[in-house]
Amino acid sequence: MQRFFKIFSRLPLGLAQALGGLLGWCVFVASTTYRRRFLVQARQAGLGAAQWRPAVAAAGQLVAELPRLWLGAPVPVQWVGQAHVEAALLAGRGVVFLTPHLGCFEIAAQAYADRFGAARPMTVLFRPPRQAWLREWVNRARSRPGLLTAATSQAGVRQLLRALKQGQCVGLLPDQVPPEGQGQWLPFLGRRAYTMTLAARLAHQTGACVLMAWGERLAGGRGFRVHVQPLPGPLAADTVQATTQINQALGALILSCPGQYLWGYARYKQPRQAA
Repeated sequence: MQRFFKIFSRLPLGLAQALGGLLGWCVFVASTTYRRRFLVQARQAGLGAAQWRPAVAAAGQLVAELPRLWLGAPVPVQWVGQAHVEAALLAGRGVVFLTPHLGCFEIAAQAYADRFGAARPMTVLFRPPRQAWLREWVNRARSRPGLLTAATSQAGVRQLLRALKQGQCVGLLPDQVPPEGQGQWLPFLGRRAYTMTLAARLAHQTGACVLMAWGERLAGGRGFRVHVQPLPGPLAADTVQATTQINQALGALILSCPGQYLWGYARYKQPRQAA
């Protein structure tokens, strides 16, 4: 796998994504469990075949482009909605960035670090890989100027709180299943899903601005377009209502570009026991 990462990190982005698209279809055809979960979740969200088919290749592209993003040369990045980030930072507020499993979620944090991280670093909450060699590579790749990481633990949550209180930014994958006791069963794209309440709690405790961000994958290896937009309205004061509001906003965002969502992710699984 390490050799695979080194080879793919040197490939042109378009070629890596083309190979990744082929990988996505191979996994879709070969794995009955994955294919069934993918189709059930896409169809319950109301998608037809023309809408979900591009997401089959997109899942493989996500894997194949990671070596380039972690180890290779920089890729072209465009911005849409960067004024929302600038306004929040100018006001001295911390920012909670919510990036669902849509498009290339790795590029969103990297692009922020490159553009804004020198003045206001971003701390990203993530679950370290189980494989020791991959954990080392991920830690090294994500340790860059303007970008910090926090593990999915109580210590990590405290780190996020400190960053927001200092007017910095944090990044979360809000459609990731949290450990038991750290979420609520709430509607998400046609079905109840165990949903983290952390984003709402961080915003309530610190007064941070909440923005949705995602990295659109452009065709032909032309790079990525980072989209940033606020929630449709003020965040509700009640944690459960606020989390429901976030789920609704994320669902609308995902359905605006369903061909780049990770429909094969086990979004509706039972939460694991908290450590």
